Amino acid sequence: MTRRAVVTGASSGIGAATVRRLRASGWEVVAVARRADRLAALEDETGAVAFAADLTTDADIDALTEFLAGSGAVHSVAHIAGGARGTDRVEEGRVSDWQWMYDVNVLAVQRLTQALLPQLRRSAASDGHADLLFVTSTAAQVAYPGGGGYNAAKAAESMLVNALRLELNGEPLRVIEIAPGMVYTEEFTLNRVGGDRDRAAAVYEDVQNPLTAEDVADVIGYALEAPGHVNLDLVTMRPVAQSAQYLLARGPLTPRLP
Repeated sequence: MTRRAVVTGASSGIGAATVRRLRASGWEVVAVARRADRLAALEDETGAVAFAADLTTDADIDALTEFLAGSGAVHSVAHIAGGARGTDRVEEGRVSDWQWMYDVNVLAVQRLTQALLPQLRRSAASDGHADLLFVTSTAAQVAYPGGGGYNAAKAAESMLVNALRLELNGEPLRVIEIAPGMVYTEEFTLNRVGGDRDRAAAVYEDVQNPLTAEDVADVIGYALEAPGHVNLDLVTMRPVAQSAQYLLARGPLTPRLP
């Protein structure tokens, strides 16, 4: 049976990598993001179905829900869209940045989950199980200076995931959380620091092998393709150079030989 996944945030980074990973494994994929031009290129490359939508708006959620209902079953939803804005201290943070982070990381996730649960339940009834997968962050687990807004938004998303898993107990619906640490992608940090390329590059300077979008996509693919009775509640993944949110090695990783 060919399964169909909805992947949000598909225009770049982890979302685009996940579309490629699932398509390579034979999934049907609906790739969702705001930037229609990037989605069109991804559609040409992978054969995924592109659907341009802003998931912070009810009208676009409704349009996506209607399209999916009329075009086939939905077996998995990978909530990858999200992001961070700003590195200000709490006392200096801009409310507009915090509002944006809550809208894209929490409310959009709640909207889409609510809208697509009926379709996921129908797929689970006919095909054995269905999946809701959420990419949060280690920022949901450990606070750090300058991260207050992102910490708060991702912690809220993680709590949404945990509550949802409890609420769906007794149904064949898997609720999976993937929490990456440092991931190098083309846009995440650059967007966070307002387009300052020097500041963005400094975050990764001398870090040996930060995670890539493809690394995270591989774990997402594994979680969705595991046997239907196996649920990966929470996968925390970091590069070896990042032992904790606050402990990052810069420079070569070398064994301490006697």
